[in-house]
Amino acid sequence: MSRKATKTRNYIRYICELANWNEKILYSRARMVLEIYLHVCWFTESRAEEVREELLDMGRGQLDGALTYLETFAPDEAREHFEEKVRGLFETKWMTELVQWALLRIREYPCKGELYCNILSKCYLSQFDYRETELLELLNMERSSYYDRKKEAILLFGLALWGYAIPKLKGKTGLADEWWRSVG
Repeated sequence: MSRKATKTRNYIRYICELANWNEKILYSRARMVLEIYLHVCWFTESRAEEVREELLDMGRGQLDGALTYLETFAPDEAREHFEEKVRGLFETKWMTELVQWALLRIREYPCKGELYCNILSKCYLSQFDYRETELLELLNMERSSYYDRKKEAILLFGLALWGYAIPKLKGKTGLADEWWRSVG
């Protein structure tokens, strides 16, 4: 088996063919989600604090008073504005949960699942910005192996996100979920 044709890579190709997914598009979208994840979390944390402060101001320091005001006395625009902000926070919370579900699924992957999860965590989800040499040392990997496993990890993340986590949120079993059970 060549360096690029690993067992995991063959499984990824197989599930992409079954699902009629373009592997390059899956890779680019999964990578994009991973690259923005920390930024979204940071932004959401500050937005949540703004909403909290706005509520405290509205309720003179008490959240219960602010919620009562919004429910019974606030003009429709104020209520709708607040609902829109809260809805945005919940949508972001769902995104972070989806990413976490996908990562848990990757960790369970029978072939190097823990390694794939560590690669994604250190490359995309860590507050610390590792240099390549530090990553290679932390993961105890050669450079070429690292890049091959990183690409596989991103693809597995895409499969876990769109084939498992999102269908799970919708209350369905995804194709990748069925595949995962078959290789486990």
